[in-house]
Amino acid sequence: MKPLVFMSDFGQADGAVSAMYGVAYSVSEALNISDLTHEIPQYNVWEASYRLIQTVGYWPRGTVFVSVVDPGVGSTRRSIGVETEDGQYIITPDNGTLTHVKHLGGIVGAREIDENVNRLPGSGESYTFHGRDIYAYTGARLAAGVIDFSGVGPEVPVGSVVELPLPQAKFDGACVMGDIDVLDVRFGSLWTNIPREMFLQLKIKHGERVEVIIEHGGRLYYRNSLIYAHAFTDAFIGEPLVYVNSLDRMAVAINQGDFARAYNIGTGASWRITVRKSEGKGPVCAG
Repeated sequence: MKPLVFMSDFGQADGAVSAMYGVAYSVSEALNISDLTHEIPQYNVWEASYRLIQTVGYWPRGTVFVSVVDPGVGSTRRSIGVETEDGQYIITPDNGTLTHVKHLGGIVGAREIDENVNRLPGSGESYTFHGRDIYAYTGARLAAGVIDFSGVGPEVPVGSVVELPLPQAKFDGACVMGDIDVLDVRFGSLWTNIPREMFLQLKIKHGERVEVIIEHGGRLYYRNSLIYAHAFTDAFIGEPLVYVNSLDRMAVAINQGDFARAYNIGTGASWRITVRKSEGKGPVCAG
């Protein structure tokens, strides 16, 4: 038995998640099932991809993740299972959900789910709840040892796994520029795609200040000088700060506040963030 972890955009207001649990337990009542989250915004494949890379690598080898954010349910998009470099498995629609895992974690094997074998018996005429009928069922069979990874279905090239555009941060010698990948939802912090190593090329030390500029659609949303904090307690309550998040990337927050709500900041590649030494202490950005 291996752990089985569910993630979806279903929420908990109805019985969808419970039905997935029921299908899994029908495979084996000895399964150990957990939830990553069921609060992914509806149809937001990008956020599903990010939450997987945020979580998967901390689980033991053999753990099976079932990720269901599936705006194309019932279409010709593939249903796949992949094995990560660290030995976890992910069962999911092949719609970009695996983008971050593929680039940042690594995928060593991919298989298209054989629905003739790995589909809940009696569900063959249903095309709107593959999370229950295909993904939960296949994930449970894999976690319970009813099938091994080869039993998921025929092998497909890892390179064929669908990817979303994944913009890269850049350093121009004076500024680091990136985008706001996702929010730390509970606290409203902005998680960027700027790696810590790139940020440190600015030669900034903890306690020093940096200028942060946030733009969207050609409009300036925020510009201010922030402290580079080792911990939130380095800033006063209500003071904004820059810090290194749990994925070793740069983030922006308000100590005991909600930065995204305070300044109406969103996420995605169109939300651009620029960081440089505070005005008057460094060269001008090239772009």
